[in-house]
Amino acid sequence: MSKRALSISREQSFPEWYQAAVRDGDMAETSPVRGCMIIKPWGWGVWERIQAELDARIKDTGHENCYFPLFIPMSFIAKEAEHVEGFAKEMAVVTHHRLKNEGGKLVVDPQAKLEEPLIVRPTSETIIGDAFQRWIKSYRDLPLLINQWANVVRWEMRTRLFLRTAEFLWQEGHTAHADRDDAMAETLKMLEVYRAFAEDVLAMPVIAGEKPANERFPGADNTYSIEAMMQDGKALQAGTSHYLGTHFAQAQNIQFQNEQGQLTYCHTTSWGVSTRLIGGVIMTHGDDDGLRIPPRIAPHQIVIVPMLRDKPEDKELIDFCAALEKDLKAQGVRVLVDAKPIKSAEKRWNWVRRGAPVIVEIGGRDASAGNVTFMRRDKLREGDKVASHTKARADFVAGVQQLLDGIQAALYAEAKARLDGNILTGIKTFDELAAYFGTVENDDEGGAFKGWARVAWSRPEGDKLEAIADRLKALKLTIRNAPLDQTEISGACLFTGDTAREYVLIGRAY
Repeated sequence: MSKRALSISREQSFPEWYQAAVRDGDMAETSPVRGCMIIKPWGWGVWERIQAELDARIKDTGHENCYFPLFIPMSFIAKEAEHVEGFAKEMAVVTHHRLKNEGGKLVVDPQAKLEEPLIVRPTSETIIGDAFQRWIKSYRDLPLLINQWANVVRWEMRTRLFLRTAEFLWQEGHTAHADRDDAMAETLKMLEVYRAFAEDVLAMPVIAGEKPANERFPGADNTYSIEAMMQDGKALQAGTSHYLGTHFAQAQNIQFQNEQGQLTYCHTTSWGVSTRLIGGVIMTHGDDDGLRIPPRIAPHQIVIVPMLRDKPEDKELIDFCAALEKDLKAQGVRVLVDAKPIKSAEKRWNWVRRGAPVIVEIGGRDASAGNVTFMRRDKLREGDKVASHTKARADFVAGVQQLLDGIQAALYAEAKARLDGNILTGIKTFDELAAYFGTVENDDEGGAFKGWARVAWSRPEGDKLEAIADRLKALKLTIRNAPLDQTEISGACLFTGDTAREYVLIGRAY
């Protein structure tokens, strides 16, 4: 087996491979604050592209961006009992506003205790609801459609870069509507925005569907998600959209005067995706050489590596690369010439690990002949050898958009085949389900690849649902969602024996 760019393969240990891919791909590192991360320039560049692409789609659907405070009064959170219960164990609380020097040491000043503790934003439904009750007076003010890009703090005990950190970045949309139909239409519209974005931009196929009652966002009437399958078979919840009913409106007194002059409560929604998407991209597309970043979110779609030799002819080589860069930029391509005084082979493998879609290596012979030699990161190898391609410079420039589109499509097709080929159907009993997934003593260490199972479901709630969730939890399984795209169903629910109403997807998850 030929040497790979990472020190560990996916087959040896998927969790360790993921950590190596993030580290050697120069995406992020752990910070001095436990559970938090430092996003490095290449990782931040990916997030900037995600922001730009998704922000345009959010605005195209009529939403406006705004910003709300990082700190939320505890009384706001406490107004919605189910909401506070859902986040209570994850909230960071600020109780004092000043330090003082005592014996040469900084300590909390007991005289600076806040009259009311402040919660560091875990999500913004309550503080945005407080603003909505001031902003909304009449049916003419509806629908109110806003979004914010922000950071969030949820005090996680077990963290993993991008996938689960104490502080993470996201966008959160919040809307208010006159009735349930309009709010539900919004909820499903944004779910579709997320689905299309994941597939078209991230090249990450997903299944959109509704969460069971026990997996709903705290305080929501309905929660919908997009679920992606990672290369180890686990599910990643890549985005959620919630219909909140009138729960938050009643807690925050968000009322409007309808056309008949009566006061009535708004129906609200919220929806969001986070930097977890970057983890999803890594685990969907990465290989044993590192990251493979889809062109649409790559900070640099093409990286040009001149093979410098510290000789006078290097100037001619640099000039050729600069001219190629200019031509590619004129085609709308994000391109970088990496002229650092580092060995070209080392630079090439640095960009392989980072997952730059196209890596161009230009030597003296290429420059003299007017050629471009390049590697496609999605198809780096042919057998055990690295595959390179040579084209005339003019042909390469003319076909560059087609090349990038081909890489984007190939990454999606590969991931789509994995998703479609690894959803097991035909399971009729819980024993069959348990036998298929087996047990994993320590799920973080990985195990044999298992995809998902699609099983019949009767939509139980209450104690019945909790009992089912406990049985699944013993196998480290969860119900991911009930796909919106349902096929005709007949027969009995796998868990209850009652008449099935739909199919649900079950799997292990991040």
